Amino acid sequence: MGEPDLFHPEKPKASSESRPAASAGRDLSALPLAARMRPRDLDEFVGQRHLLAPGKLLRRAVEADRFQAFILYGPPGSGKTSLAEVIARRTGAAFVRLSGVESNVADIRRELALAANRLRNAGRRTILFIDEIHRFNKAQQDVLLPDVENGVVRLIGATTHNPFFFINAPLVSRAQVFELQPLSEADLIELLRRALSDPERGLGRMRIEAAPEALAHLARTSDGDARKALNAL
Repeated sequence: MGEPDLFHPEKPKASSESRPAASAGRDLSALPLAARMRPRDLDEFVGQRHLLAPGKLLRRAVEADRFQAFILYGPPGSGKTSLAEVIARRTGAAFVRLSGVESNVADIRRELALAANRLRNAGRRTILFIDEIHRFNKAQQDVLLPDVENGVVRLIGATTHNPFFFINAPLVSRAQVFELQPLSEADLIELLRRALSDPERGLGRMRIEAAPEALAHLARTSDGDARKALNAL
């Protein structure tokens, strides 16, 4: 397409380093790069410093394990799902994911009943993550209210739409709303460099050398979307 050849992978060496790790537990290579490179803790999270820098409200709530419901509002690729998974891992809670597109009232009721049993029998809390929560209708959102109110589940809803317009007021009133921003070009370049250097989850075993202008080009054309940048890489 007329773009300069800016990536120069070295020929893989015939050593144990060029083979997948035997202890991986599952085949990470089957996952897209963006999924493999999801942060594992708050310190690995790139971007959203207005929420996650030391001393900021969201970070303090997560570190203290004191929250009941979050709504994460931001554009695609800003880290909503990754942040929900990091929070669940940090708190040690069971993590259940539903989709605002695919899940119905029966699905919601089933997961709420399982969460109630989990809390009662094992004393373990459940984080219920609902992706695209704005797609739920009023009846679906209302089903959540009693169990969010009573602490049966900790709710994390993710949406690309303004929750004050697209989510029922009773549910918004029970949650803290946090707005995520598109990632800066510097943030995206950092993510790309991590992916290139990580031998376990990223492309480190390929020993790729990337010119700075190549990474800058990918970051610039990804429009603040980490998923788009990593999958382009």
